[in-house]
Amino acid sequence: MDFELSDDQLALQDGARELLDGLAGPASVRAAFERDEGCDRALWSAMVEQGWLGVEVPETDGGLGLGAVELAVMLEEIGRHAAPVPLLSSVLALGALRGHAAAARLVTGDSIGCVAWNRDAGAVTAAPAGAAWALTGRCDPVPFSPSADLAVVVATDDAGAALFLVDLDAGGRPLRESAMDRTRELGWLTFDAAPAERIGGSDAVDALLDRGSVFTSAEMLGGAGRALDMAVQYAKDRVQFDKPIGSFQAVKHRCADMLVDVEGMRSTVYWAAWSIGAGDPDASIAASTAKIWCSDASKRVMASALQVHGGIGFTWEHDLHFFLKRAQLDQLSFGDAVVHRQRLASLLRPRVVAGDSVI
Repeated sequence: MDFELSDDQLALQDGARELLDGLAGPASVRAAFERDEGCDRALWSAMVEQGWLGVEVPETDGGLGLGAVELAVMLEEIGRHAAPVPLLSSVLALGALRGHAAAARLVTGDSIGCVAWNRDAGAVTAAPAGAAWALTGRCDPVPFSPSADLAVVVATDDAGAALFLVDLDAGGRPLRESAMDRTRELGWLTFDAAPAERIGGSDAVDALLDRGSVFTSAEMLGGAGRALDMAVQYAKDRVQFDKPIGSFQAVKHRCADMLVDVEGMRSTVYWAAWSIGAGDPDASIAASTAKIWCSDASKRVMASALQVHGGIGFTWEHDLHFFLKRAQLDQLSFGDAVVHRQRLASLLRPRVVAGDSVI
Protein backbone atom coordinates (compact mmCIF):
# COMPACT_ATOMS: atom_id res chain seq x y z
CA MET A 1 0.00 0.00 0.00
CA ASP A 2 1.39 3.41 -1.02
CA PHE A 3 0.93 6.14 1.59
CA GLU A 4 2.87 8.82 -0.34
CA LEU A 5 1.33 11.58 -2.42
CA SER A 6 1.22 10.76 -6.14
CA ASP A 7 3.34 12.60 -8.69
CA ASP A 8 0.31 14.64 -9.72
CA GLN A 9 -0.47 15.56 -6.13
CA LEU A 10 3.14 16.57 -5.53
CA ALA A 11 3.03 18.72 -8.67
CA LEU A 12 -0.15 20.35 -7.34
CA GLN A 13 1.60 20.98 -4.02
CA ASP A 14 4.59 22.54 -5.78
CA GLY A 15 2.36 24.78 -7.88
CA ALA A 16 0.37 25.92 -4.84
CA ARG A 17 3.53 26.63 -2.87
CA GLU A 18 5.04 28.59 -5.75
CA LEU A 19 1.98 30.82 -6.00
CA LEU A 20 1.82 31.37 -2.25
CA ASP A 21 5.57 31.96 -1.90
CA GLY A 22 5.19 34.77 -4.43
CA LEU A 23 1.98 36.37 -3.14
CA ALA A 24 1.69 35.28 0.50
CA GLY A 25 5.19 35.52 1.94
CA PRO A 26 5.50 36.94 5.47
CA ALA A 27 5.93 40.50 4.20
CA SER A 28 2.80 40.22 2.04
CA VAL A 29 0.73 38.74 4.88
CA ARG A 30 1.85 41.48 7.25
CA ALA A 31 1.12 44.15 4.65
CA ALA A 32 -2.39 42.75 4.11
CA PHE A 33 -3.44 43.00 7.74
CA GLU A 34 -1.72 46.34 8.20
CA ARG A 35 -3.91 47.60 5.35
CA ASP A 36 -6.83 46.22 7.39
CA GLU A 37 -8.18 44.43 4.34
CA GLY A 38 -9.25 41.24 6.07
CA CYS A 39 -8.93 39.38 2.78
CA ASP A 40 -6.01 39.75 0.36
CA ARG A 41 -7.93 40.44 -2.85
CA ALA A 42 -4.92 40.14 -5.16
CA LEU A 43 -4.07 36.69 -3.83
CA TRP A 44 -7.72 35.67 -3.89
CA SER A 45 -8.05 36.69 -7.55
CA ALA A 46 -4.95 34.67 -8.46
CA MET A 47 -6.35 31.58 -6.72
CA VAL A 48 -9.73 31.97 -8.39
CA GLU A 49 -8.05 32.33 -11.78
CA GLN A 50 -6.18 29.06 -11.23
CA GLY A 51 -9.38 27.25 -10.29
CA TRP A 52 -8.57 26.48 -6.65
CA LEU A 53 -12.21 26.77 -5.63
CA GLY A 54 -13.20 24.00 -8.01
CA VAL A 55 -10.67 21.39 -6.85
CA GLU A 56 -13.38 18.88 -5.92
CA VAL A 57 -15.93 20.03 -8.49
CA PRO A 58 -16.38 17.83 -11.61
CA GLU A 59 -14.97 19.25 -14.83
CA THR A 60 -18.47 19.18 -16.32
CA ASP A 61 -19.48 21.74 -13.69
CA GLY A 62 -16.50 24.01 -14.27
CA GLY A 63 -14.13 22.51 -11.69
CA LEU A 64 -10.81 20.69 -11.78
CA GLY A 65 -12.34 17.28 -11.15
CA LEU A 66 -9.87 16.27 -8.43
CA GLY A 67 -10.72 15.18 -4.88
CA ALA A 68 -10.53 15.66 -1.13
CA VAL A 69 -6.87 14.67 -0.86
CA GLU A 70 -5.91 17.30 -3.43
CA LEU A 71 -7.95 19.89 -1.54
CA ALA A 72 -6.13 18.93 1.67
CA VAL A 73 -2.82 19.43 -0.16
CA MET A 74 -3.80 22.97 -1.09
CA LEU A 75 -5.17 23.82 2.35
CA GLU A 76 -1.97 22.56 3.97
CA GLU A 77 -0.14 25.15 1.86
CA ILE A 78 -2.65 27.83 2.85
CA GLY A 79 -1.90 27.03 6.50
CA ARG A 80 1.83 26.93 5.84
CA HIS A 81 1.68 30.52 4.59
CA ALA A 82 -1.07 31.80 6.94
CA ALA A 83 -2.62 33.14 3.74
CA PRO A 84 -5.35 35.75 4.41
CA VAL A 85 -7.88 34.32 1.96
CA PRO A 86 -11.24 32.56 2.49
CA LEU A 87 -10.44 29.34 0.61
CA LEU A 88 -11.35 27.05 3.50
CA SER A 89 -14.63 28.80 4.28
CA SER A 90 -15.64 28.98 0.62
CA VAL A 91 -14.91 25.32 -0.22
CA LEU A 92 -16.78 24.19 2.90
CA ALA A 93 -19.76 26.30 1.87
CA LEU A 94 -19.45 24.96 -1.66
CA GLY A 95 -19.45 21.38 -0.40
CA ALA A 96 -22.61 22.01 1.61
CA LEU A 97 -24.28 23.63 -1.42
CA ARG A 98 -23.36 20.94 -3.95
CA GLY A 99 -26.18 20.73 -6.48
CA HIS A 100 -27.64 24.09 -5.37
CA ALA A 101 -27.82 26.96 -7.85
CA ALA A 102 -25.72 29.14 -5.53
CA ALA A 103 -22.79 26.74 -5.82
CA ALA A 104 -21.90 28.09 -9.26
CA ARG A 105 -21.27 31.53 -7.78
CA LEU A 106 -18.69 30.04 -5.41
CA VAL A 107 -16.89 27.94 -8.04
CA THR A 108 -16.32 30.98 -10.25
CA GLY A 109 -15.25 33.17 -7.34
CA ASP A 110 -18.11 35.58 -7.99
CA SER A 111 -19.14 35.01 -4.35
CA ILE A 112 -17.30 34.27 -1.13
CA GLY A 113 -18.74 31.76 1.29
CA CYS A 114 -18.52 31.38 5.06
CA VAL A 115 -19.67 28.72 7.49
CA ALA A 116 -21.23 29.36 10.91
CA TRP A 117 -20.64 26.43 13.25
CA ASN A 118 -21.50 26.97 16.90
CA ARG A 119 -20.18 25.31 20.03
CA ASP A 120 -23.67 25.70 21.52
CA ALA A 121 -26.02 23.66 19.32
CA GLY A 122 -28.95 25.88 20.27
CA ALA A 123 -27.25 29.22 19.64
CA VAL A 124 -29.26 29.72 16.45
CA THR A 125 -32.81 28.46 16.00
CA ALA A 126 -34.90 28.13 12.85
CA ALA A 127 -38.65 28.45 12.44
CA PRO A 128 -40.89 28.14 9.36
CA ALA A 129 -41.78 31.46 7.78
CA GLY A 130 -44.20 30.78 4.94
CA ALA A 131 -42.31 28.98 2.18
CA ALA A 132 -38.96 29.85 3.74
CA TRP A 133 -37.38 29.84 7.19
CA ALA A 134 -36.38 32.47 9.72
CA LEU A 135 -33.21 32.27 11.82
CA THR A 136 -32.81 33.83 15.25
CA GLY A 137 -29.72 33.94 17.46
CA ARG A 138 -26.03 34.77 17.34
CA CYS A 139 -23.27 32.57 15.95
CA ASP A 140 -19.75 32.14 17.24
CA PRO A 141 -17.29 34.46 15.43
CA VAL A 142 -17.27 33.43 11.77
CA PRO A 143 -14.05 33.74 9.70
CA PHE A 144 -14.41 35.96 6.64
CA SER A 145 -18.09 36.69 7.27
CA PRO A 146 -17.47 40.47 6.84
CA SER A 147 -16.48 39.80 3.20
CA ALA A 148 -18.79 36.85 2.50
CA ASP A 149 -21.79 36.87 0.19
CA LEU A 150 -23.26 33.53 1.28
CA ALA A 151 -23.37 31.98 4.74
CA VAL A 152 -24.03 28.33 5.50
CA VAL A 153 -25.41 28.25 9.04
CA VAL A 154 -25.99 25.34 11.41
CA ALA A 155 -29.24 25.96 13.29
CA THR A 156 -31.75 23.94 15.25
CA ASP A 157 -35.29 23.42 14.01
CA ASP A 158 -38.07 21.11 15.24
CA ALA A 159 -36.29 18.09 13.72
CA GLY A 160 -32.91 18.89 15.28
CA ALA A 161 -29.72 20.28 13.74
CA ALA A 162 -30.00 21.40 10.11
CA LEU A 163 -28.17 23.48 7.51
CA PHE A 164 -29.47 26.79 6.23
CA LEU A 165 -28.33 29.19 3.53
CA VAL A 166 -28.38 32.91 4.25
CA ASP A 167 -27.79 35.50 1.54
CA LEU A 168 -25.59 38.14 3.17
CA ASP A 169 -25.85 40.29 0.05
CA ALA A 170 -29.52 40.78 0.86
CA GLY A 171 -29.43 40.67 4.65
CA GLY A 172 -26.23 42.60 5.31
CA ARG A 173 -22.76 41.59 6.40
CA PRO A 174 -21.39 41.88 9.93
CA LEU A 175 -18.75 44.39 10.90
CA ARG A 176 -15.14 43.26 11.16
CA GLU A 177 -14.18 42.62 14.76
CA SER A 178 -10.80 43.01 16.42
CA ALA A 179 -9.08 39.64 16.81
CA MET A 180 -5.72 38.23 17.87
CA ASP A 181 -5.51 36.29 14.59
CA ARG A 182 -5.00 39.14 12.15
CA THR A 183 -4.53 36.83 9.15
CA ARG A 184 -8.30 36.27 8.97
CA GLU A 185 -11.14 38.68 9.51
CA LEU A 186 -13.89 37.69 11.94
CA GLY A 187 -17.46 38.82 12.38
CA TRP A 188 -20.49 37.99 14.52
CA LEU A 189 -23.46 36.77 12.51
CA THR A 190 -26.55 37.89 14.43
CA PHE A 191 -30.00 36.93 13.18
CA ASP A 192 -33.38 38.36 14.13
CA ALA A 193 -35.91 36.37 12.11
CA ALA A 194 -33.50 36.52 9.17
CA PRO A 195 -34.78 34.85 6.00
CA ALA A 196 -33.02 31.59 5.15
CA GLU A 197 -33.31 28.51 2.98
CA ARG A 198 -33.10 25.04 4.50
CA ILE A 199 -30.55 23.03 2.51
CA GLY A 200 -30.10 19.87 4.57
CA GLY A 201 -30.87 17.96 7.74
CA SER A 202 -28.77 16.13 10.31
CA ASP A 203 -26.90 14.07 7.69
CA ALA A 204 -25.78 17.27 5.97
CA VAL A 205 -24.70 18.71 9.32
CA ASP A 206 -22.63 15.59 10.05
CA ALA A 207 -21.03 15.75 6.60
CA LEU A 208 -20.14 19.42 7.15
CA LEU A 209 -18.65 18.57 10.55
CA ASP A 210 -16.48 15.85 8.97
CA ARG A 211 -15.26 18.10 6.18
CA GLY A 212 -14.75 21.09 8.45
CA SER A 213 -12.76 19.02 10.93
CA VAL A 214 -10.51 17.47 8.28
CA PHE A 215 -9.80 20.57 6.24
CA THR A 216 -9.27 22.75 9.30
CA SER A 217 -6.80 20.09 10.45
CA ALA A 218 -5.04 20.35 7.07
CA GLU A 219 -4.51 24.07 7.68
CA MET A 220 -3.21 23.31 11.19
CA LEU A 221 -0.80 20.78 9.68
CA GLY A 222 0.59 23.42 7.34
CA GLY A 223 1.02 25.95 10.14
CA ALA A 224 2.69 23.41 12.43
CA GLY A 225 5.06 22.33 9.67
CA ARG A 226 6.05 25.94 9.07
CA ALA A 227 6.57 26.56 12.81
CA LEU A 228 8.80 23.48 12.96
CA ASP A 229 10.88 24.69 10.01
CA MET A 230 11.25 28.14 11.58
CA ALA A 231 12.33 26.65 14.91
CA VAL A 232 14.90 24.33 13.31
CA GLN A 233 16.37 27.16 11.24
CA TYR A 234 16.57 29.43 14.28
CA ALA A 235 18.24 26.65 16.28
CA LYS A 236 20.91 26.44 13.57
CA ASP A 237 21.46 30.20 13.40
CA ARG A 238 21.22 31.28 17.05
CA VAL A 239 24.55 30.99 18.85
CA GLN A 240 25.08 30.83 22.60
CA PHE A 241 28.33 29.94 24.38
CA ASP A 242 29.98 29.87 20.94
CA LYS A 243 27.67 27.05 19.76
CA PRO A 244 24.42 26.94 17.80
CA ILE A 245 21.60 26.32 20.28
CA GLY A 246 20.53 23.39 18.12
CA SER A 247 23.55 21.49 19.42
CA PHE A 248 22.12 21.52 22.95
CA GLN A 249 20.28 18.37 23.95
CA ALA A 250 17.19 20.12 25.32
CA VAL A 251 16.67 22.00 22.04
CA LYS A 252 17.31 18.85 19.99
CA HIS A 253 14.64 17.02 21.97
CA ARG A 254 12.15 19.86 21.50
CA CYS A 255 12.65 19.81 17.74
CA ALA A 256 12.47 16.01 17.59
CA ASP A 257 9.18 16.02 19.50
CA MET A 258 7.81 18.66 17.13
CA LEU A 259 8.70 16.49 14.14
CA VAL A 260 6.91 13.48 15.65
CA ASP A 261 3.81 15.62 16.21
CA VAL A 262 3.84 17.07 12.70
CA GLU A 263 4.19 13.66 11.07
CA GLY A 264 1.39 12.32 13.24
CA MET A 265 -0.77 15.22 12.09
CA ARG A 266 0.11 14.46 8.48
CA SER A 267 -0.91 10.79 8.80
CA THR A 268 -4.29 11.52 10.36
CA VAL A 269 -5.12 14.41 8.00
CA TYR A 270 -4.46 12.49 4.81
CA TRP A 271 -6.16 9.33 6.06
CA ALA A 272 -9.23 11.42 6.87
CA ALA A 273 -9.12 13.30 3.56
CA TRP A 274 -8.86 10.00 1.67
CA SER A 275 -11.78 8.58 3.69
CA ILE A 276 -14.00 11.54 2.81
CA GLY A 277 -13.06 11.44 -0.88
CA ALA A 278 -13.58 7.67 -1.10
CA GLY A 279 -16.90 7.71 0.78
CA ASP A 280 -15.39 5.36 3.35
CA PRO A 281 -17.79 4.20 6.11
CA ASP A 282 -15.20 5.25 8.71
CA ALA A 283 -14.98 8.82 7.39
CA SER A 284 -16.48 10.32 10.57
CA ILE A 285 -14.12 8.27 12.74
CA ALA A 286 -11.17 9.42 10.64
CA ALA A 287 -12.33 13.06 10.74
CA SER A 288 -12.64 13.14 14.53
CA THR A 289 -9.30 11.33 14.92
CA ALA A 290 -7.62 13.98 12.76
CA LYS A 291 -9.20 16.84 14.70
CA ILE A 292 -8.21 15.34 18.06
CA TRP A 293 -4.62 14.70 17.05
CA CYS A 294 -4.12 17.98 15.20
CA SER A 295 -5.72 20.16 17.87
CA ASP A 296 -3.53 18.68 20.60
CA ALA A 297 -0.35 18.38 18.54
CA SER A 298 -0.71 21.92 17.18
CA LYS A 299 -0.66 23.30 20.73
CA ARG A 300 2.50 21.36 21.55
CA VAL A 301 4.28 22.35 18.34
CA MET A 302 3.49 26.05 18.75
CA ALA A 303 4.57 26.01 22.41
CA SER A 304 7.86 24.32 21.53
CA ALA A 305 8.50 26.70 18.64
CA LEU A 306 8.08 29.62 21.05
CA GLN A 307 10.50 28.04 23.50
CA VAL A 308 13.15 27.41 20.84
CA HIS A 309 12.90 31.01 19.63
CA GLY A 310 13.25 32.31 23.18
CA GLY A 311 12.59 35.98 23.83
CA ILE A 312 12.29 37.03 20.18
CA GLY A 313 9.54 34.46 19.64
CA PHE A 314 7.38 36.04 22.34
CA THR A 315 7.26 39.41 20.57
CA TRP A 316 4.08 39.95 18.61
CA GLU A 317 6.13 41.37 15.74
CA HIS A 318 7.75 37.98 15.05
CA ASP A 319 6.32 36.01 12.11
CA LEU A 320 5.82 32.96 14.33
CA HIS A 321 2.74 34.66 15.75
CA PHE A 322 0.96 34.43 12.40
CA PHE A 323 0.85 30.68 12.90
CA LEU A 324 0.41 30.56 16.66
CA LYS A 325 -2.66 32.78 16.73
CA ARG A 326 -4.16 31.17 13.63
CA ALA A 327 -3.72 27.74 15.22
CA GLN A 328 -5.52 28.82 18.39
CA LEU A 329 -8.70 29.52 16.44
CA ASP A 330 -8.36 26.38 14.31
CA GLN A 331 -7.99 24.23 17.42
CA LEU A 332 -11.53 25.30 18.44
CA SER A 333 -13.20 25.43 15.03
CA PHE A 334 -15.69 22.61 14.36
CA GLY A 335 -15.15 21.32 17.87
CA ASP A 336 -12.00 21.07 19.96
CA ALA A 337 -10.20 17.86 20.95
CA VAL A 338 -12.57 17.28 23.90
CA VAL A 339 -15.66 17.48 21.68
CA HIS A 340 -14.18 15.08 19.17
CA ARG A 341 -13.05 12.60 21.83
CA GLN A 342 -16.67 12.44 22.95
CA ARG A 343 -17.82 12.08 19.35
CA LEU A 344 -15.25 9.38 18.62
CA ALA A 345 -16.33 7.46 21.72
CA SER A 346 -19.97 7.55 20.59
CA LEU A 347 -18.98 6.36 17.10
CA LEU A 348 -16.89 3.46 18.42
CA ARG A 349 -19.11 2.41 21.32
CA PRO A 350 -21.48 0.25 19.21
CA ARG A 351 -18.49 -1.76 17.96
CA VAL A 352 -17.20 -2.28 21.48
CA VAL A 353 -20.64 -3.37 22.72
CA ALA A 354 -20.90 -5.80 19.80
CA GLY A 355 -17.44 -7.19 20.52
CA ASP A 356 -16.09 -6.01 17.14
CA SER A 357 -12.68 -4.50 16.47
CA VAL A 358 -12.53 -0.71 16.64
CA ILE A 359 -9.70 -0.60 14.08
